[in-house]
Amino acid sequence: MAATLQTRASSINRALDQIGDKWCLLILQEIFWGVNTFNELLAASGMSRGVLSQRLQWLQDIDCLKKTNNKDKTNRPAYHLTRKSNDLYPNALAAIAWERAFFNTPELDQVTLRHSLCGKEFSPIVRCRSCNNEVLSEQVSYTQGPGQSQDLREMKVRRRSSISIMDAPSNKPFYKNLIHIVGDRWTANIVALAFHGFKRFDEFHKELPVATNILADRLRFLTTEGIFEMKAYQEKPKRHDYVFTDKGRGLYPFFLGLLQWGDKWCGGESGVPIIAKHDACGFDLKARTCCDQCLQTLEAHDVSFEGRQFN
Repeated sequence: MAATLQTRASSINRALDQIGDKWCLLILQEIFWGVNTFNELLAASGMSRGVLSQRLQWLQDIDCLKKTNNKDKTNRPAYHLTRKSNDLYPNALAAIAWERAFFNTPELDQVTLRHSLCGKEFSPIVRCRSCNNEVLSEQVSYTQGPGQSQDLREMKVRRRSSISIMDAPSNKPFYKNLIHIVGDRWTANIVALAFHGFKRFDEFHKELPVATNILADRLRFLTTEGIFEMKAYQEKPKRHDYVFTDKGRGLYPFFLGLLQWGDKWCGGESGVPIIAKHDACGFDLKARTCCDQCLQTLEAHDVSFEGRQFN
């Protein structure tokens, strides 16, 4: 019987438990950009055949992929996005924007995102549907929703690939750095808790009761990667708050997308566990990802990617 962990119900946690594994995120990235056969995914990811097969089956089991036969002469199976996984499109755009803002990635700099509705090159921006203002993490508060409860989460044991996500041979490295940060669910859970106002080791441990050495390791990793900075609040004994840097706060659109995706696709009949309120206008937050040029909501079929990778 698999080991379990009990935590407060959270749509972000539920989303991460489904697609937060680094190899699942990489597979979805590749399929978003048209790499969709087993051998293509094998070459792009560097995973072993066993690890790739397991992740592909998992993504089918949770209805994030469907497998069909190609209509070419080879009749090889191909993997395609579903309605559920297509709804992760805002997260893909948020990931690209974060990557561009905080890393020097020449391959990504050669890609132009163009919005067909206005014809202009754009950057994605998240706005509130009620007031149309940009959504900032410090202007969002959270209250218990009707579905607030405890989730019994399985401590999954999956086959691991021996290579790092940073060494994956994909020629479309659009957001490897983001996957490197959030592709471990405990690391991502800590970031999500920080967006809910948690700062201290004991606070994180109370909400995410993993082994203390695991928690300490993930906090150290997030600090080393520049997501958190440590600020002392007590000298004897030495105690620190873990607070976001600009780089850490820049992850908010991605995590807000996970929250809304989890609300829609990973919820129960009793309703959402947490309600986000946009303090700037006072309404419950319903966010949309839009073009910074024309402010229209971005849809996948209205966005083109231009550059060497797509020639």
